[in-house]
Amino acid sequence: MDGFLRFVTSAKTSWVVLVLAALVAGGFFALGSGSESETAPTAGLPDSAESAQVDDLLEDFPSADTTSALLVFAADEGDLSPETLALIGAKATGDLAEFTPDGFVPPAQVSDDGTVALLVVPLDPEADVDRQAERAGEIREAAAADLEDVRVYLTGPEGFEVDVAAVFAGADFTLLLTTVIVVAILLIVTYRSPWLWIVPLVVIGVADAVAGIVAARVASAAGIVLDASISGILSVLVFGAGTNYALLLIARYRDELRLHSDRREAMRRALRGAGPAIIASGSTVALALGTLLFAEIAGNRALGLACAVGVLVAMAFALIVLPAALVLFGRGLFWPYVPKFGSPDAISRSPWGRLGRAVSRRPVIVAVGGFAVLAALASGLFFVQTGLSQSDRFLEKPEAVQGQEVLADTFSAGTSSPATVVVAAEDADDAVATLLDVDGVDTAAVSEESGDLARIDVVLSDAAETPESFATVERMRDALAESDASGALVGGLDARSLDVAQAQARDQALIIPLILVVVLIVLVILLRAIVAPLLLLLAVVASYFSAVGASWWLFQSPLFGFPAIDTNVLLFSFLFLVALGVDYSIFLVTRAQEEARTLGTTQGMIRGLAATGAVITSAGILLAAVFAVLGVLPLITLTQIGVIVCIGVLIDTLLVRTVIVPAMAFITRDRFWWPRKPEISDADAAARHLDALAVPPAEVTERQAMAEVR
Repeated sequence: MDGFLRFVTSAKTSWVVLVLAALVAGGFFALGSGSESETAPTAGLPDSAESAQVDDLLEDFPSADTTSALLVFAADEGDLSPETLALIGAKATGDLAEFTPDGFVPPAQVSDDGTVALLVVPLDPEADVDRQAERAGEIREAAAADLEDVRVYLTGPEGFEVDVAAVFAGADFTLLLTTVIVVAILLIVTYRSPWLWIVPLVVIGVADAVAGIVAARVASAAGIVLDASISGILSVLVFGAGTNYALLLIARYRDELRLHSDRREAMRRALRGAGPAIIASGSTVALALGTLLFAEIAGNRALGLACAVGVLVAMAFALIVLPAALVLFGRGLFWPYVPKFGSPDAISRSPWGRLGRAVSRRPVIVAVGGFAVLAALASGLFFVQTGLSQSDRFLEKPEAVQGQEVLADTFSAGTSSPATVVVAAEDADDAVATLLDVDGVDTAAVSEESGDLARIDVVLSDAAETPESFATVERMRDALAESDASGALVGGLDARSLDVAQAQARDQALIIPLILVVVLIVLVILLRAIVAPLLLLLAVVASYFSAVGASWWLFQSPLFGFPAIDTNVLLFSFLFLVALGVDYSIFLVTRAQEEARTLGTTQGMIRGLAATGAVITSAGILLAAVFAVLGVLPLITLTQIGVIVCIGVLIDTLLVRTVIVPAMAFITRDRFWWPRKPEISDADAAARHLDALAVPPAEVTERQAMAEVR
């Protein structure tokens, strides 16, 4: 360890570290991620899901090589005129037919009230997002040409794919720019220096770029595709975690500069003190993210793999590159608040130390009051609704959603997203008869056959991705299972969304306990204790519940007005809050344990809080702000993750980690480290202080002695 520390910090080799880091980063930049275009988020269902089996079977049907765009023509006022309908018909046989594989567009369907016409335009699937968006623009232009007083919407499978992709068009740049601005501002405020903030920001920025490439390459090797939403979350996580590690290291470095005249020796001491906490923290987050590899949904596995790689890269840059960069500069890097050798101990004057002493006087009352606040915030949990439909996932309604709403008002609500049933051809008639008897089914008809199989398109009476349509899908599956067509499978948008919700519920039931077990094991190994890890885990879980509850009240307010929380938001929020919340537990408790060796548990916790309170608060506020950046994208799922994590981190930083955890340590005292015995107990610390006072113990109570120690 000493050899590594000297290599990173010495005058002869620290520049070598930076050169090697630059060469490695340059090599990754030259290599690239291997991805030429952004990919929109996909469902990623396991092969065992019924809707996924339907999708596989449909690959053998003639329509497998086509998708479709639904063009909705709605009159601004009154009915569509005969001239307008004629023009729409001419477009179907003219310009729009040029986009189809066989040059044919079925005739327009007109609503019963005559206000809306629908054209279904068959298309070849297009994997490239940019080309798909370009084609959609050409279709819109051709459909709207020469029409007056008519609104034209592109919706259906093609419309939604294009609109979702548009949400993430340039997402990496937008998120990166906003994140950099937020981090830069908060670092300037934290350090109050015109140039100190530049060093960690540059190091973390390079780490983010490298992490994106490494994660993409590792995922590709594992056969996992990273979509644009995962890339955005990855950047936010790398900047958040990397900045946390930088704040902890620089804070410890500043303290050591007051104790050592040689800045390189001060950095070695800082790395020796903060390094284990950073390693434990980063490893905990990476392992917690790694639990997502056991998930059923491919998107969850992709997020876990990418973000785990990103955290490890951020940790490596914080422990190797950042120290080497900092020691290149003198103490003037901290100007105008330069930590001078031999200057007074800033920790002893920390307001967080005063807060710790105040909490230590009434720890039971403080702990009860703190948990009462968390319970009040968590009250929203009793009202939480989960599950967003495809049309509810956007902060602002895109064209595809608007078109679907127009269709729902004038046609059967499920017209734009019919269910698909695949059944043996000989059982097709029985399956159709069975489906028509199912409550919630409007129409059902065989649309095509392939070998021994037949495809049945089923239009539901309820809007897509609603509880009512999900119930209809379940009734269809049950009815078919009991009929002569028992081998029939139900797929389509509603069935897929239902399967995703069920798979997500199974992932939550598996992953959440795994995360808790992983975090507990790491804390037990790190602290060599049982009581402290259990209490820390209790506190971080309580902060998660309070964050979700408080966020729900916020989501229901006019500011957001969200109808529900998306199915994957709770799992991702739990993962980030528990894993990142443990960061602050590790920062605080490892320092408290270090100080307790000479001061006892109570005074060790007070001094640990005094030493880390400022950095934990700064890191928490910065991390909360960085996750809030996810709200710059007009996708409700990411906004909800950002809001919940933002609120949770603030609760964890300002209440749990700085008030409730110290209170629990003061209540349990030396038992906090059980079964490990502290090298000096609270009683020993008080006795030593009594000896130092040189007065008979009878004349000074233990409480007075402890007050003097404080």
